[in-house]
Amino acid sequence: SPQGAGSGDGSPSSAAAETPSTEDFSLSLLDTNLPAEAETELRSFIAKRLTKGALFEGMGNVASVGLSIPENKIGCYYCRFQQENLLEMATLESDMNAPEYVVCFLGGSEKKDTFRLELDKYIQSLKINLALEQKTLETYVNPYLRSWFENAICPIQRVVQLFQEKLAFLLHAALSYTPVEIKNADQRTEKDISRFLAAASLQGLVQEETMTSLCIAMTEEQHKSMIIDCGGPQPQLHNAGSNRFCEDWMHAFLNGAEGGNPFLFQQILENFKLKAIQDINNLKRFIRQAEMNHYALFKCYMFLKNCGSGDILLKIVKVEHAEMPEARNVVTVLEEFMRE
Repeated sequence: SPQGAGSGDGSPSSAAAETPSTEDFSLSLLDTNLPAEAETELRSFIAKRLTKGALFEGMGNVASVGLSIPENKIGCYYCRFQQENLLEMATLESDMNAPEYVVCFLGGSEKKDTFRLELDKYIQSLKINLALEQKTLETYVNPYLRSWFENAICPIQRVVQLFQEKLAFLLHAALSYTPVEIKNADQRTEKDISRFLAAASLQGLVQEETMTSLCIAMTEEQHKSMIIDCGGPQPQLHNAGSNRFCEDWMHAFLNGAEGGNPFLFQQILENFKLKAIQDINNLKRFIRQAEMNHYALFKCYMFLKNCGSGDILLKIVKVEHAEMPEARNVVTVLEEFMRE
């Protein structure tokens, strides 16, 4: 459920850690908010996965499970991890092996693996904090597990609700790698905004060298740094930029806000990035054609004019084609046309 459920296993022998058999491991419950019957069914499901060696340390999986609760079929994220000297009370045997744990988060079956990477990071943070602080189950682990939905799934939704129409400026900053300063924000809001900016950027989708060059170029343009002041009831933005592309997608987010489904926001964000990448690839193709064909140069110009995001796309291809003389010449001509 949105409060989460955690289950832990005992201390398998080192030889059986990866692919244990039913004889040499057992699962003991650390914490859950599931009804007893459903918890037993979930434990049986996890035990079968362990027996097959289907749980790799630190890598979460998502599956649909049938439990004795009103929803019947629900989506289950589950992740196995090992932590030395962690929660000694959970160790069933007194051998020298470090105990291993399985954490399960349950939600609607339509969610599939939308937030799997975010939940992997959430589990990683649990491991790191426990290793550093040696915190106990009651004071740290239980509250942490129970806040998984709010902390790992809802940040994008909260940012959309906070910024409303101003979300277009945030999308523009993420897409153009504009440096952003956040002022007078509480810790959760600052983390939410930073995560949204990272999630909306094309990091990992464009070449790393391009991304680095873009970040340097945008940082050098100091007047382009965007400042977000969260001191009032509504965030105030300074030095913010936008374009038609980002404004159109802002409306898509606001329309999605009516249903209040955080998984829908994540899907809209993925579609936003996919469309940006498609536009970049189309522009690159037109530029290659324009190196030899004046009509293709005109097509480049019309594409930049009509796509709604010409200002950003031109900066990206300019950085990518900096070492290619013919393409660089095409970009220079396009810049002149766009300025006019």
